Amino acid sequence: MQPTENVTSFLEIFDLDTNQRKIIREFPYLIEAPNWTPDGKWLYYNSEGLIYKLSPESPEESFLIDTGFATKCNNDHLISPDNKYLAVSHRSLPEGKPTIFILPANGGTPKQVTPSLPSYLHGWSPDGKRLTYCANRNGEMDVYTINVDGTDEVRLTTAEGLNDGPEYSPCGEYIWFNSVRTGLMQIWCMKTDGSEQSQITFHEDKNSWFPHLSPDGSNVVYIAYRKGDLEPHEHLRYKNVEIYLTNSEGETPRSLFKLFGGQGSFNVNSWSPDSRQFAFVSYRLNHD
Repeated sequence: MQPTENVTSFLEIFDLDTNQRKIIREFPYLIEAPNWTPDGKWLYYNSEGLIYKLSPESPEESFLIDTGFATKCNNDHLISPDNKYLAVSHRSLPEGKPTIFILPANGGTPKQVTPSLPSYLHGWSPDGKRLTYCANRNGEMDVYTINVDGTDEVRLTTAEGLNDGPEYSPCGEYIWFNSVRTGLMQIWCMKTDGSEQSQITFHEDKNSWFPHLSPDGSNVVYIAYRKGDLEPHEHLRYKNVEIYLTNSEGETPRSLFKLFGGQGSFNVNSWSPDSRQFAFVSYRLNHD
């Protein structure tokens, strides 16, 4: 692999019981967005448009997933709740914008799901029947859901500005997401039909992104950028950011730790099945 940037990536795990973070592997190139599989055996991640997996117990060796023609996958990928399928956002079409595909978790031929592009995958319903994602339709970025067979695309948000990062709650009744509608990017929650949209975070000095709910439904972690480091609608790489934890009611969010990262660190749900750990990526820029 020929790296496109002179960067070192650190695949890390944070343990809620010890309140400690641990580097499990260092990569001399860019990797992004770890997914912990529902059976706890693997962490999936992307690098240079491809998808890989490794064991968190023995992370020294990575295994390439055969994604067929889907060789331009970004950091929006997920494993199905039954552990059988992998969904990816792949930039396959001439416009260079991603659409969503599903394939067997251990590799196979991808099948297109979303009929339009761009579509950025973020959540899989607990019953495995629907996906939720951020998509640009007619110049507006909003949250949508769709059946895994590509039918019944439904728009859930209509607020002006970017609505992004949607993810189903483990109970299947809610979708958490982030929205810039009140000025700064904040965490929001709504029913899966788009009703009862309510603001969860009220940071006055941070832009909050990508809420990830623990499998037991008790905690939510998200990533936050400092106000002024970028525009509220931006989520850039190589920034000083923080990982926050709050409960399922959004009460008393607290900062767990700081890292150098941002885009690619924490795009998709990375909780362990026991809800006690989550994975993320931090970075170091190497100067010649």
